[in-house]
Amino acid sequence: MRVDPFKGAGMGRRRGMGFGGIRWWVLLLFAGYAAWNWFGSAETDPYTGEKAHYGASPTEEVQLGAQAFQQVLGDANSQGALLPPDAEVSRQIREIATRLVARVPQVTADLAAASQQAAPTFHQDFQWDVAVIQSDDANAFCLPGGKMAVYTGLLPVAQNQDAMAVIMGHEIAHALLRHGSQRMAQQKLLQVGQMAAGVALGGMDPGQQQAVMAALGAGAQYGFILPYGRNHETQADRVGLMLAAAACYNPREAVPLWERMSQLGGGSRPPEFASTHPDPANRQQVLQSLMPQAEEFYKKYCPNQAPAQ
Repeated sequence: MRVDPFKGAGMGRRRGMGFGGIRWWVLLLFAGYAAWNWFGSAETDPYTGEKAHYGASPTEEVQLGAQAFQQVLGDANSQGALLPPDAEVSRQIREIATRLVARVPQVTADLAAASQQAAPTFHQDFQWDVAVIQSDDANAFCLPGGKMAVYTGLLPVAQNQDAMAVIMGHEIAHALLRHGSQRMAQQKLLQVGQMAAGVALGGMDPGQQQAVMAALGAGAQYGFILPYGRNHETQADRVGLMLAAAACYNPREAVPLWERMSQLGGGSRPPEFASTHPDPANRQQVLQSLMPQAEEFYKKYCPNQAPAQ
């Protein structure tokens, strides 16, 4: 006769918690820690007045941006795609960048005042630079810390310097708004969630575990990651438009520019809820609503120039 030493002892049942119960307590603890860390670390973004979370300090952002830029330049140079600084298009792009960067302190102060916040000064430590890369890609970026690149595929889309200034202002705005650092904070939160889910679901059947993890991933993607990205794009549109207007570029070029951008790739794109970018029609509508404010910036900083038409 086999004797079960645990028969009748009711060890797990008497305490009201088995191993599965412990897993769910671990999940709750992880969730509590994540919520405390996320909401406890919220700061007010001086450009927008909205709450934001950062995963790196401004100094760390500058360092990371410089490292990434050197890699981009190295790759472009090895492919013979890095245009020399004295090329005509390089001079034109550098002139636009210079004018935009020169207005960063004033626009920063104005937007911070509108948000009733103290003007930040971290942009004073940015290591501004811009490179032009020969490529069919209609793309541009500004890394944390102010390192920029413009791909020549953007030239036929922009069509003029005003529209190019809107694009570059948008990219500079991403750096000023510290969106890279905010995405780092978001990724840390998601990693904590994945760890917690892994602990809680560890005892499940592999098929069930995979299905639950897929559902959780889809929920995070559509409920958190994508809306987060769309909000960043809208913020960068606003700040970038004000920056272009203050640098005396016509802000009204923004709407036809994004109309042309929406036609890239034949105009096909996923619905807004499945994208990190706003729907083109919605984006143009928001930009149109920002025109009165942008025109005020133009009048303030460009008093000797004809009004933007």
